[in-house]
Amino acid sequence: MPLTNPWLAEPMPAGRLPRERLEERILNLLSAQNMCVLATTGPGGPLATPVRYYSLGFTVMFTAAPRSPKVRNLEADPRVSIGIFAPLTGLASSRGAQVFGEARVLPPDHAERERYWEAFRWENEHAERGRPLTEPPRDTLIVVAAARIVYTEHWLRREGFAARQFWRAQQ
Repeated sequence: MPLTNPWLAEPMPAGRLPRERLEERILNLLSAQNMCVLATTGPGGPLATPVRYYSLGFTVMFTAAPRSPKVRNLEADPRVSIGIFAPLTGLASSRGAQVFGEARVLPPDHAERERYWEAFRWENEHAERGRPLTEPPRDTLIVVAAARIVYTEHWLRREGFAARQFWRAQQ
C-alpha cells in the first residue's frame, strides 16, 4: 500500500532546528491561534482551563476574573503549563506547543499593564460584552513569559528534523 507521507514512517529524524528557525515557527503558531489550555495547580489538584489568549513575542496573556479558580490557583502557585495547538487533520498537520513559565497576575492598577494592552486586542472583547470602545480595559490581566517551550511539528520530519523541538529563554 502506498504511503501518503512516507517521511512519517520510521526511523524518526533527530535533527535540531537552528534557534532562529525554531523561534520563527513558534511565533507563527502563537500568532495564528487564539485559544489555549491553561494548566494550573491548586488545593483541589490540577485545573485545565480553555482561555482565549493573545501573544507578544514569547509572552502569552489573557484576562481573568479576580475570584476565578484559575486566579486563586495562580496566586498560590504561579507555575503553569499552556497548551497551544493548530487544528489537526492528520499526523502530518500535527503542530503545537507546550509553554512553561510563571504567571503574573496584573490587577487593573498595575504599572506594567500598559505595555501589554497594545498587543491585547481588547476591543474585540469590549464589543462582545457591550462595553464602549472609548474606555480602556480594567480587567485583571494574566501574563506568562515563556521560560521554555516544547514545540511539536511533524512536518519538520520532511526536512530531517525531529518533530519535537526544545526552546529555552535566553538569560
